[in-house]
Parts: sequence; C-alpha cells; structure tokens
Amino acid sequence: MPNHTHHRARSVTSKLKYGIILSSLILAAELVGGILANSLALLADAGHVFTDIIALALSWYGVRQAERPASNRMTFGYHRVGVIIAIVNALSIFAIALFIFYEAIRRLQQPPEVDSPIMLIVATIGLSVNLLVAFWLRKEQRANLNIRSAFMHSLGDALASIGVILGGIIILTTGLFVVDPIISIAIGLIIILAAWNIFRDGLGVLLEATPSGIDLSQMISDLKNVPGVKDVHDTHVWSITPQLHAMSCHVLIDDRLTSEVAGIRQKIEEILLKQYQIEHTTLQMECELCAEDDFLCKLTFGNRDHTAKGPPQSPPR
Repeated sequence: MPNHTHHRARSVTSKLKYGIILSSLILAAELVGGILANSLALLADAGHVFTDIIALALSWYGVRQAERPASNRMTFGYHRVGVIIAIVNALSIFAIALFIFYEAIRRLQQPPEVDSPIMLIVATIGLSVNLLVAFWLRKEQRANLNIRSAFMHSLGDALASIGVILGGIIILTTGLFVVDPIISIAIGLIIILAAWNIFRDGLGVLLEATPSGIDLSQMISDLKNVPGVKDVHDTHVWSITPQLHAMSCHVLIDDRLTSEVAGIRQKIEEILLKQYQIEHTTLQMECELCAEDDFLCKLTFGNRDHTAKGPPQSPPR
C-alpha cells in the first residue's frame, strides 16, 4: 500500500508539472494576444491562467508535503498543507475576479475596438490546453481538495476560453465591441463560483466542522445499538482533509472483561468505517458516566482559581 500511494503521488506531481509548463505557454500567448487584439476578455483569461499556474504550482507543493511522514511535532503529518493551499488559491481567484469586474465596468462606458481574429485564435489554443490539463486531473481531483482547486482553475479557464471564443465570433460578425467586457464579467462570475466552493470546503476542514456527509445524530444512534453499549458522549467528528475523517468519543459500557470490551470496540470501528468512512478513531471505554448525558462535548476553560491563588496557606495558629 505505501508503494502504491507513493507511485500515485509521483504520477500526480508529473501531471501537475506538465500542466504548469503548458499553462505558462498559454499565459504568454494570451498576454501577447490580448495586447495586440486590445481584448479585455483575453487579458482577463490570461489573468485566470496566471492563477492556474499558481494553483498548479502550489498543488504540486501540497502533494509533496502530504507525502512527508508524521513526526513528534506534526503527529497528523502534513496533510492540511494542501487544504491551506486550496484556500489561498480560492482567495487569489477572488482577487482576480474583482480586477476583471473593475476593468469591465470601465470598458462598458466606452468599449474600445477589438481585433477579433487574434482573439479567436489565441482563445482556441487556450481552450485546448486547459481541457487537456483538466482531463489529466479529472480522477485525482475527486479525492483531494488541493488537486480539485487546480482542476477547477483549469476547468474554469476552459469555460472562460469558450466565452472568449463566442465573444470573438459575435464581434467578428456584428462589430459590437461591447461584447468583450460583457464576456469578461461572465468569466469573473464563473471563477468566483468555483472559488467559493473550494474556500467553503477548506474552511470547514480548518474549523474542524463535522463532515457534510455525516449525520452525527444518526451515527450516535447506530453506535448505541451496538450490543453492550449503554451510551455515547463527548463526541468529536472532524476532517484532517476532506477525504480523511477522524472521530473521538467516550463509550459507556457495563463493567466487562478486557476481551469483551475489545469486541465492542471492534464492532464500533467497523460501523464507523463502513457506514461513515471514518478511518481514524479514538474511543475511550468507561463503565461510569464521566460527563453530562449529551453526545456533544462542551469545552470550557475550567475553574482555574486553584492555580491563580498559588500554593495553599497554612492555617492560622
């Protein structure tokens, strides 16, 4: 299994490297083409390609970091590096979109002339390359938020290229230069939608929210139905990454032999893995209720008066 995982990671990094090279070529072409054609839509697409390059490079770095083993300091390893990178990518897309909106509104007031043939040629090349990169990453993005952010960058840019092509055709046939900033606004809306989904998923991981696909109440009910389990409380369910879930809880049982407790624990772990895809579990088995009768854990700072007052004083004589 470790060799298979390592081979898969190397395959992903190779695809990301090729994506960076191809996207860099498209960036240069769209910058030159956008300036020559005086097309904001093409320059906006170039801006998006630039974020593609950043996203692909950061995703490559994130994949490499995730391969690093756990350590005494980083006991969960470096999996969340990819989540942080995905959030940074999303924020960069928001910034690019805001600039596109600003420039598009300015051009709507006085649409400049656009060289539509150059616009069409460059956008068609850009569409081909972005579809190729998105095709490369289509499988890996399903299981990795970091890769998904790079995939959505490429897919969003492919959609943007389609918009530029349609705008170029309209300008070529009608001479309506106002279409260029309108297409630019549409591109901005597309990439903002993609960025929001990535940002929301990544933020949920960092805030250690319950994974969206897990019904916590139903999960607790299923665990209480395990023979020998009297109650489940002090429960935490979170994600280390969007695909790697963890859970900890206290399990109230009768006073039993250690071998019997092991059987209950194994049954609980099977339910969590098969029904809720939770691979990492920490179960505290107990025979006396240690907290309130609530499956959620209420975290408090506790009473620290005993530490603030210093050591106890001797009674007066």
